[in-house]
Amino acid sequence: MTNFINTSASHSLENAVQDHFIPAEAPWSGIVRKGQTIRIEDSYGQQAIDTLFYRADDFAERYSNQDTMREQGGAYIGTGTKIISNEGNVMLVMTADSCGRHDTSAGACSCESNTVRFGHGTKYLHACRDNFVIEVTKHGMSKRDIVPNINFFMNVPIKPNGEMTIVDGISAPGDYVELVAEMDVLCVISNCPQINNPCNGFDPTPIRVLIWDGED
Repeated sequence: MTNFINTSASHSLENAVQDHFIPAEAPWSGIVRKGQTIRIEDSYGQQAIDTLFYRADDFAERYSNQDTMREQGGAYIGTGTKIISNEGNVMLVMTADSCGRHDTSAGACSCESNTVRFGHGTKYLHACRDNFVIEVTKHGMSKRDIVPNINFFMNVPIKPNGEMTIVDGISAPGDYVELVAEMDVLCVISNCPQINNPCNGFDPTPIRVLIWDGED
């Protein structure tokens, strides 16, 4: 897939209004205001970044992978994709993508799925669902509020018969996506701790999140 980049020249570290370092395997959440741009950077390459979005003033409205895929007529997230809520509203628009492959079908790893896929010895390993629960509870939500998510930088080829498999990521160190918020949103991230499949190159690494104000 062709890599598309369409980023503003005005975006620099010096004028970022937020700059967050997220350790390997850790969660993060923060508010992105309407008109702001959020950059999610795969700092070391081959790192899946599980992400959810909620309307900031009404968490009942949240990211919908079904509506997002239906709106764009495709299974992957890329430049120009409108991130659609369960109410049919545009939450964000992806304006830059230096990688070109982002999944929204495979979901988040959990202790339960790890056990089924990789054996009972993996039952107590940390998982993205744990990270999501940690973060959403900070905002008064619960595990009931965790919905199918975006997996930025996760490579999940889908065969013509519908079968899909998580394979080695194609993202390089420093690859990033940028999204402009069309409403105030809460962004919730799990920097995926998975070590049993190649979504993280079997070696989870830190990531970075930057936010810029909109241009006047």
